[in-house]
Amino acid sequence: MQTQAKQPSTKGPAETFTGDVWYDVIAAGTLPSRLRVNLVRFSPGAHTAWHRHANGQTLHVTDGIGLVQARGGEVQVMHPGDTVYTPPGEWHWHGADPDHFMGHLAMWEGLAEGQDGPETEWADHLTDAEYPGR
Repeated sequence: MQTQAKQPSTKGPAETFTGDVWYDVIAAGTLPSRLRVNLVRFSPGAHTAWHRHANGQTLHVTDGIGLVQARGGEVQVMHPGDTVYTPPGEWHWHGADPDHFMGHLAMWEGLAEGQDGPETEWADHLTDAEYPGR
């Protein structure tokens, strides 16, 4: 058994997030495990830029009201207890509803040995027309 001390929270960088987003690394994907888990907290209206994960991503909402959308799809509302899976390579964004905070666990696998490509690929920020409520 191994216990890891809580590290300081990290502010999400403006290059990949709009608004105030903070996260805590729970599992860093340190071998032999490739599992990565972050507890992410979004202020009202804060959200990610468009991005995709080589091995997919699972989001589990812990509190508040969130939004998630795959490119070309409808915006889905997420509530506490909801779990959303984005398949490998699917462009998507997620974040808080404009009027509510939202927290979720973000879970994904790091790259396997010999697997090419970035673990997470980031693209453009959402336009005002793409984010509901703007």
